[in-house]
Amino acid sequence: MAQQQISTPEDLIHYQVRSALTMEQHSLEALDELHAAAKDAKIKKLFSHHADETREQIANLTQVFKELGFDESSAPSPATTGIKNQAAALLEKAEPKLHNQIALMSALGNEHFEIAAYSGLILQATTLGASGAAKLLQENLDQEQHTSEELLSALQEYLA
Repeated sequence: MAQQQISTPEDLIHYQVRSALTMEQHSLEALDELHAAAKDAKIKKLFSHHADETREQIANLTQVFKELGFDESSAPSPATTGIKNQAAALLEKAEPKLHNQIALMSALGNEHFEIAAYSGLILQATTLGASGAAKLLQENLDQEQHTSEELLSALQEYLA
């Protein structure tokens, strides 16, 4: 569904939820790549767990579309495309001994973008009176914040 003009708050949240769906799909793809690049079993397990959560977040977004009365579709997410491409470029250039660090740092950067995206969406949904959508988006945000903490802790451990 091509949306030419964003004229109303509803148009904006529709576009941003569509973009969030793409963001999570990119995240799932990137997690597969980061899982493959990671050498440490604990890091691989962290990425597998986060992939499961990402699938839950995609399911929540499907519900958000319904809550808001929108047809489910996607929209570009240039930021997550860039984060994914940056990770791939770094992994290609780096020695294998740096892959765990790159994988963790790349995933952490993606989480921070997702946290910002969900924070804004929750405010928009709340302002529009869409409390059911806001609750689902909050569930996603809570998972993203928890994952960010896990990634940071894993990175600190790895670098210690």
